[in-house]
Amino acid sequence: MRTATQTSPLHPALAGIVLSGAVAWVAMRLGDIAWLQNHGFSALTVAIVLGIILGNTVYARMGAYCGEGVRFSKQTLLRAGIILYGFRLTFQDIAHVGISGVVIDAAMLLSTFGLAWLVGTRVLKLDRDAALLIGAGSSICGAAAVMATEPVLRARSEEVTVAVSTVVIFGSLAIFLYPLLYTLQAEPVWGMRLPDFGVYIGSTVHEVAQVLAAARSIDQHTADVAVITKMVRVMMLAPFLLMLSMRVAPRSSAQQHQPHQQRKLSIPWFAFAFIGVVIFNSFFPLPAQVNQVLLQIDTLMLAMAMAALGLSTHLSALRSAGIKPMILGAVLFAWLVIGGALVNGALGRLLA
Repeated sequence: MRTATQTSPLHPALAGIVLSGAVAWVAMRLGDIAWLQNHGFSALTVAIVLGIILGNTVYARMGAYCGEGVRFSKQTLLRAGIILYGFRLTFQDIAHVGISGVVIDAAMLLSTFGLAWLVGTRVLKLDRDAALLIGAGSSICGAAAVMATEPVLRARSEEVTVAVSTVVIFGSLAIFLYPLLYTLQAEPVWGMRLPDFGVYIGSTVHEVAQVLAAARSIDQHTADVAVITKMVRVMMLAPFLLMLSMRVAPRSSAQQHQPHQQRKLSIPWFAFAFIGVVIFNSFFPLPAQVNQVLLQIDTLMLAMAMAALGLSTHLSALRSAGIKPMILGAVLFAWLVIGGALVNGALGRLLA
């Protein structure tokens, strides 16, 4: 009997890349459907869902053969995608939201991530990496932040998927909740004018697609302000990764048994490349058509990474994670909505 290696015309590494690419391509096509866009489901979200479905059905029979290419997509293509993500941002974006928008973004990032660490590790007794991944997804830019944080923590695939799941669930709730809050807002309670509500959405909703979907339900101007605020928040990903690598760099198995030994710093070099791309894009913008092609390539790479993550995730491991990660996601969501309104109102008036 011939083995899969003998019968397949593709090299094992290439086979896994092709499989991840095929899932990503389908996800990108589905992500263009208006109904999914209007409900905040990006190509990245669809890719991980499709990956999980395949990963727990037909992929089980080909995992041994495709595993090398799937790991390449999940690791190397992820880092490349984060670097190219910089072509979505410029330093000029900061000027559009002003100092108040930047300070509000920073305050929400630090407070949300700090709350994730405190509640996750001290109250819920979650594994440190699981708590920090959920915190990264809630405080910065959803699935992309979770995936960018994974190499720094060297977290398990199951922990990454659980973190992404919290982003999908609570970010989707935000799409419907924020327009409702806007219709119910009272000046003495929220203290926000229409443009300020865009800053509120951009500084507290998880994913860029979810920000756009929630803000567009109000009006286009709110959507513009919300997206710019969100992109400034995304720009904080690089310094966040650098600080995280210095504070909680993982120990090797040998170092875990020698607590007084100096830790080896895990430097996310792709974060420096990300900053470099943002600087280049700020001062030497490429032609619009070239930039659009690069963004399409970036979306494909990130979708392939998400598809690969889904392919390597087993639902049994997700079930074993229990309800605690979702409780943490719910606590952070409550803080983003309620605490975010208070922070936006207070800092907005103080820095106006």
